[in-house]
Amino acid sequence: MSETLQELADLPKEFIRDGTQFMNRCTKPDRREFLRLCQAIAVGFLIMGAIGYFIKLIHIPVNNILVGGS
Repeated sequence: MSETLQELADLPKEFIRDGTQFMNRCTKPDRREFLRLCQAIAVGFLIMGAIGYFIKLIHIPVNNILVGGS
């Protein structure tokens, strides 16, 4: 019984220790890395937007054919 209580008490301590180690290991991205990340995100947005546009472009006429011109 006391072992399980001790394990439950150690969980927050381990979490805090691991969190502080992670934060100490993290570094702020330099300018080049930041710009590359922004470019990758922008390209992803453009691709997803183009896919959504083409799906909507195909969906409207198909929906009109199926539902009818009411």
